[in-house]
Amino acid sequence: MSKRVDLLSAVAFGALALTASFVAPVGAQEKTVMVGGAAMYPSRNIIQNAVNSKDHTTLVAAVKAAGLVSTLEGKGPFTVFAPTNAAFGKLPPGTVDNLVKPANKAALTKILTYHVVPGKLEASDLTDGKKLKTVEGEELTVKKDGGKSWIVDAKGDTAAITIPNVNQSNGVIHVIDTVLIPAS
Repeated sequence: MSKRVDLLSAVAFGALALTASFVAPVGAQEKTVMVGGAAMYPSRNIIQNAVNSKDHTTLVAAVKAAGLVSTLEGKGPFTVFAPTNAAFGKLPPGTVDNLVKPANKAALTKILTYHVVPGKLEASDLTDGKKLKTVEGEELTVKKDGGKSWIVDAKGDTAAITIPNVNQSNGVIHVIDTVLIPAS
Protein backbone atom coordinates (compact mmCIF):
# COMPACT_ATOMS: atom_id res chain seq x y z
CA MET A 1 0.00 0.00 0.00
CA SER A 2 2.80 2.42 0.87
CA LYS A 3 4.45 1.77 -2.52
CA ARG A 4 1.22 2.79 -4.25
CA VAL A 5 0.97 5.95 -2.11
CA ASP A 6 4.62 6.75 -2.87
CA LEU A 7 3.98 6.21 -6.59
CA LEU A 8 0.82 8.34 -6.57
CA SER A 9 2.66 11.06 -4.63
CA ALA A 10 5.49 11.03 -7.13
CA VAL A 11 3.04 11.27 -10.05
CA ALA A 12 1.10 14.06 -8.35
CA PHE A 13 4.25 16.07 -7.61
CA GLY A 14 5.50 15.47 -11.15
CA ALA A 15 2.22 16.70 -12.61
CA LEU A 16 2.29 19.70 -10.30
CA ALA A 17 5.84 20.52 -11.37
CA LEU A 18 4.86 20.26 -15.05
CA THR A 19 1.81 22.47 -14.50
CA ALA A 20 3.90 25.04 -12.65
CA SER A 21 6.28 25.32 -15.57
CA PHE A 22 3.40 26.08 -17.94
CA VAL A 23 1.63 28.47 -15.57
CA ALA A 24 4.74 30.44 -14.58
CA PRO A 25 4.41 34.21 -14.92
CA VAL A 26 4.52 35.23 -18.56
CA GLY A 27 7.29 37.73 -17.86
CA ALA A 28 9.54 34.97 -16.57
CA GLN A 29 9.39 33.16 -19.92
CA GLU A 30 9.60 36.13 -22.27
CA LYS A 31 12.70 37.39 -24.00
CA THR A 32 12.84 41.02 -22.97
CA VAL A 33 14.87 44.02 -24.06
CA MET A 34 15.92 46.63 -21.50
CA VAL A 35 14.92 50.18 -22.37
CA GLY A 36 15.28 53.06 -19.96
CA GLY A 37 16.09 50.70 -17.10
CA ALA A 38 12.96 48.61 -17.57
CA ALA A 39 12.26 45.27 -19.21
CA MET A 40 10.05 45.54 -22.27
CA TYR A 41 7.73 42.53 -22.47
CA PRO A 42 6.58 41.28 -25.90
CA SER A 43 3.23 40.28 -24.35
CA ARG A 44 2.48 43.90 -23.40
CA ASN A 45 1.37 46.64 -25.76
CA ILE A 46 3.33 49.73 -26.72
CA ILE A 47 1.87 51.93 -23.97
CA GLN A 48 2.14 49.28 -21.23
CA ASN A 49 5.87 49.03 -21.94
CA ALA A 50 6.65 52.68 -22.70
CA VAL A 51 5.30 53.93 -19.36
CA ASN A 52 8.01 51.91 -17.59
CA SER A 53 10.95 53.37 -19.54
CA LYS A 54 12.74 56.18 -17.70
CA ASP A 55 14.10 57.28 -21.09
CA HIS A 56 10.63 57.87 -22.56
CA THR A 57 8.77 59.97 -19.97
CA THR A 58 8.57 62.94 -22.36
CA LEU A 59 7.23 60.75 -25.16
CA VAL A 60 4.62 59.20 -22.85
CA ALA A 61 3.53 62.66 -21.63
CA ALA A 62 3.26 63.85 -25.24
CA VAL A 63 1.23 60.78 -26.27
CA LYS A 64 -1.15 61.44 -23.37
CA ALA A 65 -1.42 65.16 -24.24
CA ALA A 66 -2.22 64.28 -27.86
CA GLY A 67 -4.87 61.76 -26.84
CA LEU A 68 -3.11 58.87 -28.60
CA VAL A 69 -2.94 56.41 -25.70
CA SER A 70 -5.94 54.33 -26.79
CA THR A 71 -4.65 54.21 -30.37
CA LEU A 72 -1.24 52.88 -29.32
CA GLU A 73 -2.90 50.40 -26.97
CA GLY A 74 -4.95 49.15 -29.94
CA LYS A 75 -4.52 46.04 -32.02
CA GLY A 76 -2.09 47.53 -34.54
CA PRO A 77 0.36 46.33 -35.55
CA PHE A 78 2.47 49.48 -35.40
CA THR A 79 6.13 50.28 -35.88
CA VAL A 80 7.05 53.14 -33.57
CA PHE A 81 10.26 55.12 -33.80
CA ALA A 82 10.41 56.23 -30.16
CA PRO A 83 12.51 59.32 -29.38
CA THR A 84 14.17 59.36 -25.97
CA ASN A 85 13.98 62.20 -23.45
CA ALA A 86 17.44 63.25 -24.67
CA ALA A 87 16.06 63.43 -28.23
CA PHE A 88 13.30 65.78 -27.09
CA GLY A 89 16.00 67.73 -25.24
CA LYS A 90 17.68 68.51 -28.57
CA LEU A 91 14.66 70.56 -29.66
CA PRO A 92 14.85 74.33 -29.13
CA PRO A 93 14.11 75.37 -25.53
CA GLY A 94 10.41 75.58 -24.76
CA THR A 95 9.34 73.49 -27.78
CA VAL A 96 8.05 70.51 -25.79
CA ASP A 97 6.31 72.70 -23.19
CA ASN A 98 4.62 74.58 -26.02
CA LEU A 99 3.60 71.44 -27.93
CA VAL A 100 1.88 69.77 -24.96
CA LYS A 101 -0.45 72.76 -24.46
CA PRO A 102 -4.07 71.94 -25.40
CA ALA A 103 -4.04 74.68 -28.06
CA ASN A 104 -1.24 72.83 -29.91
CA LYS A 105 -2.75 69.33 -29.82
CA ALA A 106 -3.02 69.13 -33.63
CA ALA A 107 0.67 70.00 -34.14
CA LEU A 108 1.72 67.55 -31.43
CA THR A 109 -0.43 64.79 -32.94
CA LYS A 110 1.12 65.46 -36.36
CA ILE A 111 4.65 65.10 -34.97
CA LEU A 112 3.86 61.98 -32.94
CA THR A 113 2.03 60.18 -35.76
CA TYR A 114 5.04 60.97 -37.97
CA HIS A 115 6.93 58.49 -35.76
CA VAL A 116 4.43 55.67 -36.40
CA VAL A 117 4.28 53.38 -39.44
CA PRO A 118 1.44 50.88 -39.94
CA GLY A 119 2.55 47.26 -39.72
CA LYS A 120 5.36 45.57 -37.85
CA LEU A 121 8.75 46.28 -39.39
CA GLU A 122 11.71 44.53 -37.77
CA ALA A 123 15.21 45.97 -38.19
CA SER A 124 15.83 43.45 -40.97
CA ASP A 125 12.88 44.97 -42.89
CA LEU A 126 14.47 48.43 -42.73
CA THR A 127 16.62 48.18 -45.84
CA ASP A 128 18.72 51.04 -47.23
CA GLY A 129 16.60 53.51 -49.21
CA LYS A 130 13.29 52.02 -48.08
CA LYS A 131 10.44 54.56 -47.96
CA LEU A 132 8.11 54.32 -44.98
CA LYS A 133 4.64 55.89 -45.18
CA THR A 134 3.80 57.22 -41.72
CA VAL A 135 0.40 57.39 -40.05
CA GLU A 136 0.77 61.20 -40.33
CA GLY A 137 0.87 60.78 -44.12
CA GLU A 138 4.40 61.83 -45.06
CA GLU A 139 7.33 59.51 -45.70
CA LEU A 140 10.46 58.60 -43.81
CA THR A 141 13.48 57.04 -45.50
CA VAL A 142 15.79 54.37 -44.12
CA LYS A 143 19.53 54.94 -44.48
CA LYS A 144 22.19 52.34 -43.68
CA ASP A 145 25.66 53.68 -42.99
CA GLY A 146 28.63 52.27 -41.12
CA GLY A 147 26.66 49.36 -39.71
CA LYS A 148 24.03 51.69 -38.25
CA SER A 149 20.44 52.29 -39.27
CA TRP A 150 19.16 55.81 -39.61
CA ILE A 151 15.71 57.24 -40.22
CA VAL A 152 15.68 60.35 -42.42
CA ASP A 153 12.75 62.74 -42.10
CA ALA A 154 11.23 64.93 -44.81
CA LYS A 155 13.61 67.78 -43.96
CA GLY A 156 16.68 65.56 -44.36
CA ASP A 157 17.41 65.35 -40.63
CA THR A 158 18.44 61.94 -39.33
CA ALA A 159 17.73 59.88 -36.23
CA ALA A 160 19.89 56.90 -35.35
CA ILE A 161 18.17 53.71 -34.22
CA THR A 162 19.87 53.09 -30.88
CA ILE A 163 17.82 50.07 -29.73
CA PRO A 164 16.13 48.07 -32.51
CA ASN A 165 13.44 45.40 -32.33
CA VAL A 166 11.75 46.05 -29.00
CA ASN A 167 8.84 43.71 -29.67
CA GLN A 168 5.36 44.48 -28.33
CA SER A 169 2.06 42.62 -28.47
CA ASN A 170 0.83 45.16 -31.03
CA GLY A 171 3.98 45.90 -32.98
CA VAL A 172 7.59 46.90 -32.49
CA ILE A 173 9.49 49.89 -31.14
CA HIS A 174 12.82 51.13 -32.44
CA VAL A 175 14.37 53.63 -30.02
CA ILE A 176 15.80 56.70 -31.79
CA ASP A 177 18.04 59.57 -30.69
CA THR A 178 16.33 62.48 -32.48
CA VAL A 179 12.76 63.73 -32.86
CA LEU A 180 11.60 63.51 -36.48
CA ILE A 181 9.75 66.56 -37.87
CA PRO A 182 7.35 66.40 -40.82
CA ALA A 183 7.88 68.88 -43.68
CA SER A 184 4.49 70.54 -43.35
